[in-house]
Amino acid sequence: MTTEPTVRFDDRFSDPSASATPWTDAARGLEEAELYWITTVRADGRPHVTPLIGLMHDGALHFCTGPREQKYRNLETNDQVAVTTGNNTWTSGLDLVVEGRAVMIGDDAVLRRLAEAIEAKYGSVWHFDVADGMFQAPGAVGGAAVFRVEPSKIMAFAKDPHGQTSYRFS
Repeated sequence: MTTEPTVRFDDRFSDPSASATPWTDAARGLEEAELYWITTVRADGRPHVTPLIGLMHDGALHFCTGPREQKYRNLETNDQVAVTTGNNTWTSGLDLVVEGRAVMIGDDAVLRRLAEAIEAKYGSVWHFDVADGMFQAPGAVGGAAVFRVEPSKIMAFAKDPHGQTSYRFS
């Protein structure tokens, strides 16, 4: 996400006292989140939802998955994803939804920077080596592909007061 988004506050779904969530607040929420939920679409059209770790890096959300995992198999036929994060309270916090296209990254130099950033965020339990365009976990069988989410739209749902803001990317 190298450009500033177009911001739209939706007063149809917002408290009269609410205002647009600034893009900087939404971006910070995506950066600071520890857990994300990704929705992919199976070849037969059914959704698949699963939690994962993720990372905002160089202005984009990144995640990894092994080639034997359902989300990876789904991405082989449909690269559209929704990634969500937030909390399960009604009156506090900020929930975020990223809709876009998942693009696999195969450049080892980029992957090394991402691996370092993931370990800095989550600790050594999430240490990855890099080889052959994939993350390699010590002792694990096979590697993990890394994806960057190219957003078409991000939505922020503020809770105090309730307000809905969308951010569009060209």
